[in-house]
Amino acid sequence: MTFARQIAAVATVGLMSWSAAAQTTWEMPTPYPEAEFHTKNIHMFVEEVEQLTGSELKINVHSGQSLFKHPEIKRAVQTGQVPIAEMMIANLLNEDPIFGVDAVPFLATSYDEAKKLWEAQRPYVEQRMEKQGLRLLYAVPWPGQGFYSKKPIESLDDLKGLKFRTYNAVTASMAERMGAVPTIVEAVEIPQAFSAGIVDAMVTSAATGARTKAWDFAKYFYDINAWMPKNMVFVSERAWRQLSDAEREALEKAAVAAEERGWQMSEEVTASSLQELTDGGITVEEGSAELREQLREIGMAMAADWEKSAGEDGAALLQEYRK
Repeated sequence: MTFARQIAAVATVGLMSWSAAAQTTWEMPTPYPEAEFHTKNIHMFVEEVEQLTGSELKINVHSGQSLFKHPEIKRAVQTGQVPIAEMMIANLLNEDPIFGVDAVPFLATSYDEAKKLWEAQRPYVEQRMEKQGLRLLYAVPWPGQGFYSKKPIESLDDLKGLKFRTYNAVTASMAERMGAVPTIVEAVEIPQAFSAGIVDAMVTSAATGARTKAWDFAKYFYDINAWMPKNMVFVSERAWRQLSDAEREALEKAAVAAEERGWQMSEEVTASSLQELTDGGITVEEGSAELREQLREIGMAMAADWEKSAGEDGAALLQEYRK
């Protein structure tokens, strides 16, 4: 090798080393499996971030609670164990009622209403997260929540004493008001929980039911469209500040696109999931008039309780939403 070629080789190695050092790699936990539309949207989000930054910011997605359990995720970001993550906003209800307004039954029962509620809620969520050293990027709703059961549910009498799968404080409170026994089970554990007799019924979306092949363990789905809770993607403020201006701009741009795309995906998944449940052999119903009226009364009581617990901010949020 000539001297000139040796110099060129050393320069190339040096450039490669500098490029490797310049690249930032983030690990991102999410509690949901690869098949879930939220996770698919996240993959598109991180691909766009990598593309916009010329691969200078790379995000590795760890789905299905493979890195942290759902209840551990927010703390993991706050303590710097990971810089970015996804979780359900309403799971933070015990921390502050503002986080749980989208899980109040029958407050927002359509995508248009859910979008208006998010516009009213978002500033309050951002304020609270900012105080904790966190930055919200985007949020996407689940399809409307409904009931899955092994046996028909004509009224609340049919739910009394049943072990009812819940996933946060609001759903647990609703189960108790219905006379059921609230049982916390994460989405990835639903089929096993039904098979083992840990739960007899659950409240979740048509999308989750289709993904978990609910027809293997349930016979009925009541499409009551009770509420539309959202997942959020957020980052550590400390990690955010370590990025370049271009990288931050790329994250924000990709987040805007992910939120818009995610809402559209949610609507599409609703329609396809209901059809998939029907094709799988599940009886899909809207629920009897008696059941819906009983649930509406529970929802009104829970909305009033939420407003009291949320104080002035809660009242202002609802006032803005109801304009």
